[in-house]
Amino acid sequence: MSTKQIFIQSIGFLGTILFFLSYQCKSNKRLFRVQFASYLCYTVHLLLLGAVTGGISYVLNMVRSFFLGSKNAFLKGKRMCWIICLLQVATLFFTWDGWWSVLPVTANIAATIGGYTYNARKIRVVGMVVNSPLWIVYDIVVGSWAGILDEIVSEVSMIVSILRYGWKNLDSMEN
Repeated sequence: MSTKQIFIQSIGFLGTILFFLSYQCKSNKRLFRVQFASYLCYTVHLLLLGAVTGGISYVLNMVRSFFLGSKNAFLKGKRMCWIICLLQVATLFFTWDGWWSVLPVTANIAATIGGYTYNARKIRVVGMVVNSPLWIVYDIVVGSWAGILDEIVSEVSMIVSILRYGWKNLDSMEN
């Protein structure tokens, strides 16, 4: 592996660490803010790998996390959820690079809808059942070793948070 490849994967691994830490945040607001930093790392990582659909999708994830962590009612509202989902579809249209382009867009639409429920249990279920599995396949296709690890670590982190806070308690947590 070249020095350039090690550097690119390292940026992704920093995103992995941050994403793992995000699910250890009890408050959804803090979770979204830590994920914002993780998504920034992944945006750079994927764009450097030439995975444009994934990179642009992560830009929208950064925006989503910023909006979900804000105090502005419009940014946290259902209309913004649908706007972000439509932007994901536009990303797919403008960055199409084969069937695998559908994977991050579908994953991010599911994660956006889950995030906008503000329900910690639903956020984790969507992450474990839809988001992470689709991203793993995409990361394999585009050669993101950090991305594969990120999704595996994210799955473990979500399970740890469920064990730590309790499945029933996740429904009653604050934003």
